[in-house]
Amino acid sequence: MPKQYLFYLSGCLVLAGCGQSGEYSASESEYMAKPAMITKEAAADGAEAAAEAPESDGTSVPAADIKVSLPQIAYIYRHGYRLDADKIAPLQSAHADLCESKGPQNCRIINLSQSGGEGDYANASLEIEVAAAKARNFGVELSKLAESKGGKSVESSISGEDLSKQIVDTQARLRARIVLRDRLMEILKNRSGKVSELVAAERGVAEVNEEIDRAQSWLAEMKGRVAFSKMTINYNAGSPSSGGFMEPIRHALGSAASILGYTIAFIISAFIFLLPWAAIIAVALWSRKRFGWRFRFWKKRDEKAGDASEQS
Repeated sequence: MPKQYLFYLSGCLVLAGCGQSGEYSASESEYMAKPAMITKEAAADGAEAAAEAPESDGTSVPAADIKVSLPQIAYIYRHGYRLDADKIAPLQSAHADLCESKGPQNCRIINLSQSGGEGDYANASLEIEVAAAKARNFGVELSKLAESKGGKSVESSISGEDLSKQIVDTQARLRARIVLRDRLMEILKNRSGKVSELVAAERGVAEVNEEIDRAQSWLAEMKGRVAFSKMTINYNAGSPSSGGFMEPIRHALGSAASILGYTIAFIISAFIFLLPWAAIIAVALWSRKRFGWRFRFWKKRDEKAGDASEQS
């Protein structure tokens, strides 16, 4: 068998033996922590490239050899507005309509929820994804629309996560896996070697393809987070407590209707509970008055009193 096939098959056997210990986990951090597998051919190519490269005096580096790329940052925006309870739903719908008017290539709705809506209590939230280049301007439009409907901005924040290193590492890992897959496919195409070696090569191709698919999925997910920024919009009713002498009085006056409602509810519950017992007692009293009914104990006591008087 040619020596080059021995190198290929040795790489397959190493991959098959390390496949169990080197699998990617379901989390991105563990996946990025997996050590890259370097074949003997890749190491030889690297050594030859280093030998052919011109020596540097250590004083200057050609600017053309340095590739500078912009940071890949995934931004998260948060906005919060306070307004009357009955105005929350219309403002939320207006913000959702504004997002849809931008088109799916610029803005898309992820989640919309509401709760409360009784009395002065209500809150809602809207989660969207906005094209990163237009996210800040879109936030300004949201605030203007909220002010026009009586809302007040009470929260605004921007946070970011730099994914540059993870994206670069994933791309490098993906290229290495694709090269290895092509070499394994070449072995299978030539059909050279023992049956056991060909089976090992097929197993190695399947494992490499699985790793390639997982790396492509992570890469697409990270690029999507960079291209579209997440934005969470919260809506709340009411105003913060100001404290002071009048605050308890305002709170008592505001809860007067609730207290009155609880009192009436208690009276109704007590009436429903006592009604059957009142009916039973009324029937018993009416029967005693109508038929002269008495307890047996009373009758025995009256008879004993009568016998004592006769004997005396």
